[in-house]
Amino acid sequence: MNPRTSPGLFAAVVALSVGSSMALAGCAGSSASGPDGSGNRFVGGDGNAQEIKAADRKAAPQAEGTTLEGKPLKLAELRGKVTVVNFWASWCAPCRGEAPSLEQVYKENKAKGVEFVGVGFKDSRDNAKAFERKFKITYPSLFDESGQITLAFRDVPPNAIPSTLVLDRQGRVAARIVGATTYSKLGPLVAKVAAEK
Repeated sequence: MNPRTSPGLFAAVVALSVGSSMALAGCAGSSASGPDGSGNRFVGGDGNAQEIKAADRKAAPQAEGTTLEGKPLKLAELRGKVTVVNFWASWCAPCRGEAPSLEQVYKENKAKGVEFVGVGFKDSRDNAKAFERKFKITYPSLFDESGQITLAFRDVPPNAIPSTLVLDRQGRVAARIVGATTYSKLGPLVAKVAAEK
């Protein structure tokens, strides 16, 4: 540290750099409570994948709701298929960064019976729909304005926006990515769970 640099200025620079790195990984802290300031707390995700052995997997909750288009959707109806559940929000910068990768992995795997479901967290319907149009998202997203669908995932919580869960054919959480994901990270995870018998 330069002897002429004040300790206060140094602390501010450190705080700013730490905050910036968390923003790149996932929407965290008070900003992750959503635009309504609801106080739901999330930690910053680093984007690392956690694979869960079959014997240790927990069932995903019987989450259900309506899509952004107003159609009913139940996760239980997708049992028997590998399902990727992505928690996102239009106000989240890392969600915008990962959106093209999610859509690419979806397009490459939908013919193999893999489903994708988004969960639009603490968002307005109009902003969420605009996000999907901008990034050409073709899989459905549940509208989770209140955050209740996201909070239902207690056993393997998403913990950050964005987060992605890969469910096996029995509806159990087989993998979790807390923070933004990439094509090269998500694609192999989906392929590995899809190859399970």
